[in-house]
Amino acid sequence: MKARTLKKDKVNIITMGCSKNLVDSEVLLTQLKGNGINASHESDREDNNIIIINTCGFIDNAKQESIDTILQYVDAKEQGLVDKVYVTGCLSQRYKDDLEKEIPQVDAFFGTRDLPAILKKFKADYKHELVGERLLTHSSHYAYMKISEGCDRPCSFCAIPLMRGGHISRSIDDLVKEAEHKAANGTKELLLIAQDSTYYGLDLYKKRRLADLMRALSDVNGIDWIRLHYAYPTGFPMDVIDVMKERPNICNYLDIPLQHGSTSVLKTMRRGTTREKQEELIHSIRDVMPDIAIRTTLIAGHPGEGEAEFQEMVDFVERMKFERLGVFTYSHEENTHAGTMEDVIPQEEKQARANHLMEIQEQISYDLNQEKVGKTFKVLVDKKEGGHFVGRTEFDSVEVDNEVLIDAAKHYCRVGDFVQVKITEATEFDLYGDVVS
Repeated sequence: MKARTLKKDKVNIITMGCSKNLVDSEVLLTQLKGNGINASHESDREDNNIIIINTCGFIDNAKQESIDTILQYVDAKEQGLVDKVYVTGCLSQRYKDDLEKEIPQVDAFFGTRDLPAILKKFKADYKHELVGERLLTHSSHYAYMKISEGCDRPCSFCAIPLMRGGHISRSIDDLVKEAEHKAANGTKELLLIAQDSTYYGLDLYKKRRLADLMRALSDVNGIDWIRLHYAYPTGFPMDVIDVMKERPNICNYLDIPLQHGSTSVLKTMRRGTTREKQEELIHSIRDVMPDIAIRTTLIAGHPGEGEAEFQEMVDFVERMKFERLGVFTYSHEENTHAGTMEDVIPQEEKQARANHLMEIQEQISYDLNQEKVGKTFKVLVDKKEGGHFVGRTEFDSVEVDNEVLIDAAKHYCRVGDFVQVKITEATEFDLYGDVVS
């Protein structure tokens, strides 16, 4: 009589939402593999029998995409194509009770800080020796580094504290250890992320220590670029800019979400600042670092934004001439302060306002890019796409900013290498150039 062969589990992790979620998925992947479990990230293999969906619960579109993905795999389970479906992440943290009632076919729901509980489902242990190590789900030459979790800010529109909890910094020692491990495995660029990087260190060290962290990371051998994201403007530590100026491997780049250009709307948003203070901060940063690229994000259509307030934001964008800008339409989130206000602006009007701001930004970006023509920049090659190698300067982050396109018929580049590129042509959001050395 033939012995029955037990099929070995194969786990596939699906990630929705932001880079912070991606880091969580990479940590989970590392822990599963460290426990000897066959796991992959967004694999297209058809023999994965356990699916873990790391959801996003931030805005309506993202929530709907997460729900659609859950339903897709629940349907696959009912067809016998997969055995188990687990759901984790922000949507699961925020709506666990509702989701359990609405989609009972899911085998278990987990919150944003439930990694040990997920591992228990696989009879696996959280391996402390893997702290600082992380399997990357993309090219290894860059890596996101989450320097803290959660947020203590009271912003009216934001549900992040409901899903991610309060602010918790990771220690400088742990982050340096992670950076050293990354560098040893070929990572050249660290992208520092958090819900609020400005707050870094206050809980652990009783003072802001973002500048100290950046200095320590810049000492790690093999790390060529360090890039700072999601710096809250209120209480922004200017010593960060001083460190940026003194250390050549810290990119002249700052992602600082300002959210609006009207003082009255900023007050409604509970941002703890004014338009004047924001402008003063941007001028102060540019005084110290004239060639810095500042990325910001704005929200169109927040409660309290009338025509006059929107025009203030238009004027703000025209005056500040941000190097990089993203605009979101306001999303009405339950259990937030803004969720108690009347959302009177139609979605079409919110989108029209967002489009208007981006049209202004297109011209600003075009003008700034034209100034780069004829100049040579250090470029990190990210990928080959179609007939071009695609890279970035230190002034551009992954996926959200300008790209440098190099004709693959004329030049050969290796993904993950730095090359010197002379810019020959520029559009609103792309630069074209030739490798010069």
